[in-house]
Amino acid sequence: MTGAVGTEQDLVWVPKAAEIAREAGARLREFLAQGVETEYKGDVDLVTVADRTVEKLIRERLAEAFPEHGVYGEEGTRDRMEGEFRWYVDPLDGTTNFAHGFPQFCTSLGLEQRAAGLAPDRDGTLVAAVIYDPLRDELFTAERGRGARLNGKPMHVSRIPELAEALLATGFPSRKRHASPNVHFYNEFTLRSHGVRRAGSAALDLAYVACGRLEAFWEFNLNPWDTAAGILLVEEAGGRVTDFAGSHFRLDSREILASNGLIQTELVDMFQNMFAGRGLTPIPTPQEFAERRAAKGR
Repeated sequence: MTGAVGTEQDLVWVPKAAEIAREAGARLREFLAQGVETEYKGDVDLVTVADRTVEKLIRERLAEAFPEHGVYGEEGTRDRMEGEFRWYVDPLDGTTNFAHGFPQFCTSLGLEQRAAGLAPDRDGTLVAAVIYDPLRDELFTAERGRGARLNGKPMHVSRIPELAEALLATGFPSRKRHASPNVHFYNEFTLRSHGVRRAGSAALDLAYVACGRLEAFWEFNLNPWDTAAGILLVEEAGGRVTDFAGSHFRLDSREILASNGLIQTELVDMFQNMFAGRGLTPIPTPQEFAERRAAKGR
């Protein structure tokens, strides 16, 4: 449900977190201008000096601003994890884009509040979110019950009511792509929607659902630092976030489906049909396509 948007002065965690995200974004711009050394931490899973440097900066700034808060970072930070509050930090979401100079990446900070005695395998409540795109200077923010904003102005999900009119987004793993079935889902949703985009930053895709630029986003095998901030943005902007079956999304879920809410049932039905093998449109093999092309040329 959409939160009631108050003034920015009413917000508790976002003002300082936004300041930290902007500082992190400035460092990313500097790294991009200078060029960065790129490493590999998997087959095609890029890590840059920027990732680690900016996560260290964020960790230090969060410790100064919120000394009792824990930090769970993509690049290995695990500080004060037993506390009531825990920040999920992705210093650079869209690493591959960044490494290639493709201008679609961001910094993402999501804050979870965990009640005393909550089991380790249970989620707390997401209470704050900041996603910052340093190249467009776009700051997406939300606090639980206070609505969502883009550069300080209230934002809302789109009102498009049908999948056929919707613009969707998804992503593919940077490694072991052969083990992911998502190309089949990509095919089916492309045929049934206004289009599907694959821009390479899950956090920004979720932010775009929240501000109405996209109607939905789905992906397999994401991590909490990829999704924590974006989930709250979508929910506070009036959208819905579930797994592919339409069930409650958990931070350790290996699948995410976020939408404007109006097309959620249609999307879930599509996933159920696809997993059951119903109504699928075969993708021609290169050989089949070549044969059809040759036949048309005669």
